[in-house]
Amino acid sequence: MPQDRPREIRPWPIQSTREGPDLRLFRVRFDALQHPQDHRDFEATVLETPDWANIVAVTSSRQIVLVRQFRFGSREVSLEIPGGLVDPGENPLEAAQRELREETGYTGDRWTSLGCVQPNPAFHTNRCHHFLAQDVEPTDGQSLDPFEDVEVVTSPVEEVLRKVHRGEIQNSLVVTALSRVFDLRDPRVVAP
Repeated sequence: MPQDRPREIRPWPIQSTREGPDLRLFRVRFDALQHPQDHRDFEATVLETPDWANIVAVTSSRQIVLVRQFRFGSREVSLEIPGGLVDPGENPLEAAQRELREETGYTGDRWTSLGCVQPNPAFHTNRCHHFLAQDVEPTDGQSLDPFEDVEVVTSPVEEVLRKVHRGEIQNSLVVTALSRVFDLRDPRVVAP
C-alpha cells in the first residue's frame, strides 16, 4: 500500500569508530551506528579504499585498448579496460595517465573526464574516476608492478560492444565507463 508521503531517510548516527586491520589494498573500519527510526545499535564493516581510475583508451583507428589479467576474487582471467589505484598526492587524471602508460605502454594527449561512480557505497569509501583517452598510441613498454601479469589487446569498438553483450566483459566498473562513451544497449533487445 503506497504511503501518502515518502519517509525521510536520514544518515545513521555514528556512535563510535574503531580501526581494523590494514590489508594493503584497503583498511578495515568498524562503525557503531544507531538506526535512526528505532534506535537499534548496529556495527557496520567499512573498507577504506583509495580512489580508482579507469580509462577508455581509443586509438585513431577506433581500436579500444584492453587488458587481460587474472583476477584473484573471481579466480578468472578478465578482459577489462586499463585502470588502477589513485596514489596518495596524485589527482585522478594523473593516475589515469600513469596507469594507462604502465599497464599498456599507450599514451595520448586528448583526455576527457567521464565523471565518477561509487563502486559499492554499502561498504567502500572510494570512487572510481572514468576517463576517455582519444588517439592513444603505443609509445612505451609496459612497466608492471611486481604482482601484475597483464596482456595488452586492442579490439575494434564494435567488437568490444559485442563482447559486453556476450558477457565476455563483466567487470561492472568497466561496463560503467564504456557506457559513458558508447551506447551499450543490446540491439537484439527491444526497448519497452
